[in-house]
Amino acid sequence: MNDRKIQREELNQNGRLPSQDDNLFQIFDPTSEYSVSYGHLPHWSQPGVTYFVTFRADDSIPASVSELWHRRRAEWLFHHGILVDDPTWRNRLRKLSLEKQLEFEKTFSCEFLSFLDRGYGSCPFKKPEIAAVVLEALQHFDGDRYVLGDAVIMPNHVHLLVCLLKETEIETQCYSWKKFSATKINRLLNRTGRLWQSESFDHLVRSPEQFDGFRKYIANNPTVARLNTGEYLHFRRDA
Repeated sequence: MNDRKIQREELNQNGRLPSQDDNLFQIFDPTSEYSVSYGHLPHWSQPGVTYFVTFRADDSIPASVSELWHRRRAEWLFHHGILVDDPTWRNRLRKLSLEKQLEFEKTFSCEFLSFLDRGYGSCPFKKPEIAAVVLEALQHFDGDRYVLGDAVIMPNHVHLLVCLLKETEIETQCYSWKKFSATKINRLLNRTGRLWQSESFDHLVRSPEQFDGFRKYIANNPTVARLNTGEYLHFRRDA
C-alpha cells in the first residue's frame, strides 16, 4: 500500500520520526461513556479510539518474575485497603478515584513492559520470516476493522498503536491477531502448543502528547533492548 513502509531501523536517516494524520487516530474522551474490565491487567474500553497495545510470547516472562510482579501488585492493593484474595477486589479497585486507578495501571504496566525487554524465553519473533507473519496479521484488516499505526515486533513481544473502527473491540481483535499468526508460525516452526499469552496489555491513548510518546517508545524500544538490526521489525505508518 502506498502510505505504508517497513524498515528495520529505529529512525529515518535524519533522526526524525515521520508524522501521522491526527484525524485517523482519535483520543480517549473522559466525558464520553467508557468501561473498565480486569483480568491480570486492567482493560479500558471506549468505541472508536486509539490504543497502545502489547502482546507477548507465552514464555516471555519466567514464573519467578511473574510471581514478583503479582506480589508487588498485591502489596499496592493492600496499601489501598484491598485484599487480592478477595474475589471482589476488581470491583473494589473500580471504586477508587480515577487518579488511583490510573496510578495502578501506570505502575504495573511499566513494570510489565520492562520485563519483556530482558529477552526471556525462546524469542521466536527474532527471526525475520516469523516477524513478517506477525506484521501480516496486523495489516490484514487495516482500513476495515481498524487503522494500524506504528508497530514494532520484538523478539518475544509486540507493541503497536491502533485506532478501532466500527464496533471492533480491542480484546476480540487481539485474539484474532494472535490466532491467525500462531497458526502460521507454529506450522513454519514445526511446533505445537500455545504461542502467545492469552491476555494482552492495552492502554487508551488520552492525549496527542501521549500518542507521540508511544510512537517514540515503539521506535526506541529496540535500542532500549539492545537489539541489532535484523533482530526486530519496525513498521511505520506515514501520513
